[in-house]
Amino acid sequence: MRADARRNRERIVGAALGLFAERGAGVSMEEIAQAAGLGVGTLYRHFPDRHALVEDIAEATLTALRDHLRASLAQPPWEALLNLVRYCAEQPLALVTSLAGTTPASPCRARLTSEIDALLAGLIERAQDEDGIRRDLSSEQIAGLLNVAICRPGARADDPLTTVLLDGLRVSRPTA
Repeated sequence: MRADARRNRERIVGAALGLFAERGAGVSMEEIAQAAGLGVGTLYRHFPDRHALVEDIAEATLTALRDHLRASLAQPPWEALLNLVRYCAEQPLALVTSLAGTTPASPCRARLTSEIDALLAGLIERAQDEDGIRRDLSSEQIAGLLNVAICRPGARADDPLTTVLLDGLRVSRPTA
């Protein structure tokens, strides 16, 4: 892809993310093109329809999440989970989840989701094996709780809900 085409595509995705976050999924393609400072024809050359744009945003976000999760596996499990929560809180996961949830998952998005789920389950099981996370919850339940913490509008790594969820997952150590 030519450099100018790549820049235009990045401007479109950035504008779409900003508008979706600000005003919701009802933003028109014309409004996205205008916010990107491009003509609507340029937008449609990159994304033939709204579904293609949303799918591109979802796949890019999930690819980055998968790559981040893979890289964090070298850390101790609890630190890797905290790092994951911090990373995810800075991503548009709530937006991607709500937008992508309105359309059937592409094969790529389904594959990425499966990879992320498997990586996260492995990380959680490692943390449980090392007594960092409670064992009375399954890895699926813990992943669901983490999803509540990080895939919601306004999620932050240090907000009260996230802090309470993480505190509740951690195995408490007896004090002397």
